[in-house]
Amino acid sequence: MALGTALSVGLVGLKAFVIQLQAFISPGLPFFSIIGLPDASLSEARERVKSACTASGFKWPQTRVTVNMSPASMPKRGSSHDLAIAASVLSASEFIEPDALDNTVLLGELNLDGTVLPINGLLPIMLHMKEHGMNRVVVPRANRDEAELVDGLDVMYVSHLGELIELFGGRANYTVHEIHVDARRRDLPEGNLLPVGDMNEVVGQHDAKEALKIAAAGGHHVLMTGPPGMGKTMLASRFPGILAPLNQQQQFEVASIRSLCGQLGTHGIDSMPPFEAPHHTASVASLVGGGTGLGEPGSVTRAHHGVLFLDEAPEFAPRALQSLREPLEAGYIAVSRSKGITIFPAQFQLIMAANPCPCGYGYGTGERCTCRERDRIRYFSRLSGPILDRVDMQLQVCPVSHIGSRQLPEGDSSERIRQQVIAARDMAVERFRPFGWTSNAQAAGSWLREHTPHRVLAVVNQALSSYQISLRGAYRVMKLSWTICDLDGRTSPNLDDVDRALSLRTTEVN
Repeated sequence: MALGTALSVGLVGLKAFVIQLQAFISPGLPFFSIIGLPDASLSEARERVKSACTASGFKWPQTRVTVNMSPASMPKRGSSHDLAIAASVLSASEFIEPDALDNTVLLGELNLDGTVLPINGLLPIMLHMKEHGMNRVVVPRANRDEAELVDGLDVMYVSHLGELIELFGGRANYTVHEIHVDARRRDLPEGNLLPVGDMNEVVGQHDAKEALKIAAAGGHHVLMTGPPGMGKTMLASRFPGILAPLNQQQQFEVASIRSLCGQLGTHGIDSMPPFEAPHHTASVASLVGGGTGLGEPGSVTRAHHGVLFLDEAPEFAPRALQSLREPLEAGYIAVSRSKGITIFPAQFQLIMAANPCPCGYGYGTGERCTCRERDRIRYFSRLSGPILDRVDMQLQVCPVSHIGSRQLPEGDSSERIRQQVIAARDMAVERFRPFGWTSNAQAAGSWLREHTPHRVLAVVNQALSSYQISLRGAYRVMKLSWTICDLDGRTSPNLDDVDRALSLRTTEVN
């Protein structure tokens, strides 16, 4: 019996699992089959592998070839297993030494001429291998920059299947052709391609900048309303620049998501929190994840440890906005599809921007507004109560009535604000060290009830009893109070802090 084995690693979301491949060459009519719940792209590997092996000098068996991928109960997908499938067949045919593949993970997509193409999701796979003590892996040479992000692994690089054959003691006959790889994959820039602007470039809006500083320090969600063209989008786009930098673990989590989405070469890995701004026509699947078979990550996952900005929020479809309710509370999203449930991380800060009415002129005296009252009501009704209840702060971005002749910076720079945010976050981290929380937004209700001063709690209860805020809103007001107090360098909130928190929480949006 001719039997060859190889190892690969698959992904369900960001969760990796080891796949053992066994190739069995048996008597019968020529036929090549792959079993073990492969998806369409993996089933097509039969033609890619057969052609690539032939292009490397291997005479394909004129008999029955079966490749099993176990565990058979786990869905397998993607073209990253091509190299392992080919290696298992070559091992079964003794074209390479069977023992040479022991404890070696093989990853790569094969072209018809035998060239090995780069794959998505390599970083979370290699992190999984390192965590589980698997230290030998073969990857495409085009993924070298990404592979070098993980230390402590014995990594071998190949650009052609023939190189793999020779690497494991076989003899191949092949020609290496130039691989035309997308420029985004060739190297990893040190940071985001587009620089984040500075807060002092925004004209006016001092109160909005101060409120965003509070949001950054405590991890709070924000809704900004105001006339068009007054700086809402500029403020939101500069928000990542005042957030605390990502720590090493967070950087790898963000980079793993970008690797899975094929965006790591574009954005790279750095300490700047990600920023996602989907268009208002975005579907539910594009926001929270979806697709056929197993779910793919959406905008909420790509914004993990960063910012999700919804410009013109009332223009988003109501179902799309409602789909944000669960990840806002849980910090993750479970995408249920026909072949299983995929869980993606989704711990982000939500910033929404909205005009005062559909035409945008419903501010001040409103004399230029052409909207009917029912149009205005319908416009804001898309921001339902449950969504607004999860938004900690509601800001009014006021019209700017004057600009100076000189383009001088206005207010503190993003770096100065960022230092204040970092200092406040450090206080929160130290306070919540026994619980593992990193911001006031993560604090549990039981802790808030126990540690918030009684005078502050009395003000919150008064607002709660007068139906000014909901129970969820009461806890968010307490969290805001703690953040304001952290920015002032005090150990507990006072009455001024809770009054300011209530004013930020209960601003009318229509």
